[in-house]
Amino acid sequence: MKRIEKDIVIIGAGLTGLTTAFYLKKQGRNVLVLEQQDRAGGQIRTFREQGFIYESGPNTGAVSHPEVAELFQLLEPDCEIEIAREEAKRRLIWKGDCFHELPNSPLGGLTTSLFSFYDKFRILGEPFRKKGTDPDEPVGELARRRLGKSYLDYAVDPFISGVYAGDPMQLATRFALPKLYTLEQQYGGFIKGAVAKAREPKTERDRLATKKVFSVKNGLGNLTAALTKHIGEERILLSAKDIRIEPGPEGWKTVCSLPSGQLDILSRQVITTTGGYSLPALLPFISTEEWQPVTNLQYAPVVQVSVGIKDMEDLSFNAFGGLIPSCEKKDVLGILFPAACFSGRAPEGGALFSFFLGGVRHPEFLSLTDPEIMDLVRRECVSLLKFPQTKDPDLIRIFRHFRAIPQYKKDSGERLEKIRQLENRYPGLILAGNIRDGIGMADRIRQATIISQTLCK
Repeated sequence: MKRIEKDIVIIGAGLTGLTTAFYLKKQGRNVLVLEQQDRAGGQIRTFREQGFIYESGPNTGAVSHPEVAELFQLLEPDCEIEIAREEAKRRLIWKGDCFHELPNSPLGGLTTSLFSFYDKFRILGEPFRKKGTDPDEPVGELARRRLGKSYLDYAVDPFISGVYAGDPMQLATRFALPKLYTLEQQYGGFIKGAVAKAREPKTERDRLATKKVFSVKNGLGNLTAALTKHIGEERILLSAKDIRIEPGPEGWKTVCSLPSGQLDILSRQVITTTGGYSLPALLPFISTEEWQPVTNLQYAPVVQVSVGIKDMEDLSFNAFGGLIPSCEKKDVLGILFPAACFSGRAPEGGALFSFFLGGVRHPEFLSLTDPEIMDLVRRECVSLLKFPQTKDPDLIRIFRHFRAIPQYKKDSGERLEKIRQLENRYPGLILAGNIRDGIGMADRIRQATIISQTLCK
């Protein structure tokens, strides 16, 4: 068995692990990343085929934290952020037999057919409604209470499907959408909160958080590739199997099996960035019973299908994408239009679509065969996108994610408290990743930045 010493060991070479390692290495720390798979990047992976550039995991992020802009500034010229075109501001919602544009102005909110006349009138009273008293109130209940049922059905429900592939009646607002929760609890309502936030003075750093939709030129895979380059491939060990972590008298011992043999690593700190379900095997000195609040974290299963069309003829899709409310009883959660938002995602005159199926409401979709999924997507191209019956996609690629998106339910408070307890009990252990602090790419980058700053103080 080979034995080495490092300052910090990071488990997982996804966006969280790579960003943490990038900053730690930049600050002179001797860091090592262990990755079970034979590639770095985690859920992020970009494919290039027949003139299409498509993703098997996340398609976009939002510049919702300044840490996102700062990371891309440091990675230039190896990686260049790409802000979505203006078309990305158009969001479509399915109702009846066609997509409707989600309103983004007061006038649009009054004229749209998505919401009922009663709820449009009732929205005038939103600033004057009492604050909720249930700290674990579900997103759906909050939306219905403050906005009305039609806003829940045709705005909030499809939004939750698009972000979490989840059920708004199951997700706790203060964990799943903490900014929305704060608008009500701190400012008294959504409208009053939005007005107050807009008036708050902002620093130059605050202004880096534009909330714009982003990807990376030529695909998100270039982001993880750039991080890998800056970290150094020698500091990222792939195909690391049977990873086990144990506390020792002078720090931490991490053991793993590599293609070249067994490796024993001594370090002062260890950071895990993996899913909650994998932590008991990684840290076996903690009992299965004690892990329960963390391993109880539910993950939405998702089927993502990339569909490429080389010649769109007269069809046009100038929008970010379309979401399907659950009350419409369709087989698709939503469809993104990457080629409408970013350059080079499809051949000239063509288009690229990302279909999303399954989620917490329909986990059975993960069991469909590839031919069944392809037939379903072809049908929905006709039904939802209004393709002619004779138009067949030039490319269909299927990706199954059995544990795609964590669901921040009301038991999240117990999970966060257990994480805090374990980190306090075992100094030098940090439990990171999307088990806490948000699920988006911006959340992952922000968490990694904060961890690295804390360790280097």
